[in-house]
This record gives sequence, structure tokens and C-alpha cells, in this order.
Amino acid sequence: MTVDELTRPTSRKVLGTETLLVLGLSLGQSAVYAVVSIIAKLTADGGLSKQTAALNTSQSARPWLDLTYQLLGVAFALLPVLLAVHLLARDPGDPVRTLGLDPRHPGADLARGAGLAALIGLPGLALFWAAAQLGVNAKLVPAGLPDVWWAVPVLILAAAQNAVLEEVIVVGYLVTRLRQMQWRLAAIIATSALLRASYHLYQGFGAFVGNAVMGVVFSLFYLRTRRVMPLVVAHTLLDVVAFVGYTLVPEQWLSWL
Repeated sequence: MTVDELTRPTSRKVLGTETLLVLGLSLGQSAVYAVVSIIAKLTADGGLSKQTAALNTSQSARPWLDLTYQLLGVAFALLPVLLAVHLLARDPGDPVRTLGLDPRHPGADLARGAGLAALIGLPGLALFWAAAQLGVNAKLVPAGLPDVWWAVPVLILAAAQNAVLEEVIVVGYLVTRLRQMQWRLAAIIATSALLRASYHLYQGFGAFVGNAVMGVVFSLFYLRTRRVMPLVVAHTLLDVVAFVGYTLVPEQWLSWL
């Protein structure tokens, strides 16, 4: 093998195969399971609105073992992120800076993230309420952990893990690779948004629409700023409010979910 062969640019075919493999090990796999889940809910007795979509559920009746499973789940869920960053390291430059995950602008990242969370979160609540009234969503249970001391910290960790996994893979990595494969910007945005929507489909069609809109907004933001960190901040805030809020607020306030 010659030096030229070792240093030649990666072909579009190789990049495409790599992208499919990364997605197949992470959120693409989740999308396939979500499609099967929505079919199961639609064909169950009572239809979609009578079914439940539960997140962050207990894994054991023994608290210490449950905590172990929860922490292992968070840790292993982040391996595809490390894989994506490792693969991007083959490109020129630092992959962390390429994705905009570096801590160069903490204040701006926090401010932008909070703004995005407000922009997505408030209309999202209205959409979830409308979807519940129309019966096009399953009953959502954002947190099903027992009443133990570590429940809230684990929910916060789960929120951060979701944010890092989704924003790095579905926005930073996917948009970068599709641009390298010379896809049109409209197709890149649509692919990222539809992938995000598809792996939330197990929650129902309202969640699909809401996450598709979120995907468009987040993809446009990334294409404009080249920074994933504000998206991670926004997503973490949204999930912390959903997970921890569900745990702490009175049950009667949540009947609309």
C-alpha cells in the first residue's frame, strides 16, 4: 500500500456506509423499534390513546441494583457519541471543535440554549395537550423511578445523556457527514428532522410532529452557528423539566399527558 493510498480522501460510499453503521448502532436502531412500538400500540385494545409510553423506568426492585442499571444505561448509551467523535477525528481539525462541543463560549452557549428551550418547550406543551385531546398520542410517563434519594440525580443524568446522544449524532455528526457527501441543504435538514421524529414515534403522532419541528429548528441553528453545545443545553433543560417535573409536581396536574 502506497502513501497516496493511505492519505487519499474518504469516498462518499465509505462515508455513507459509516453513517448507516453509526445510526444502526444508535438512534437509527431506536427509530426502527419506535415504528414497531407504534404499530403495536395502534393495534392494541383501545387504540393509541389508551396505551402508555413510559420512560426512565425502574430496572430492579432492589434500589442499589436499580441504581447500578440506571448508571450503566447512561454510560453505555454514550458510546455511539464517542464512536462518532472518533470517526470524525479522521477529518482535518479537532472533531470536538468541528462539532462545536468545546467550552470556548460557555456564556453564549447557555444563553442560546435557554432561548432555544423556551422556543421549543412552550409550543411543545401546547402541542402535547392538543395531541392528547385528539387521541393521537399515547399516555406519556416521563419518569417511572421509585421514591429513592438518587431518583432526581439519575433523571438529570438521563436528561443530559439524551441531549448529548441526540444532538451529537442526529445534528452534529449526521449534518457533517451529509454535507461531506454533498447532499442539498434541504435534504440534510429533512433527514435530520425526520430521524429525530421517527425515534420518538413510540409516544404517538403528536410527538412525531413536535420533534420534527424541533429537528428543523435545531438543524438550521447548527448550520448557521456550527455549534452543538447550545443544542445540548436546550435539550437537557427540556428533558430535566419533563423528567424531574413529572416526579415532583402533584399527580392531578399531569392528567392531560
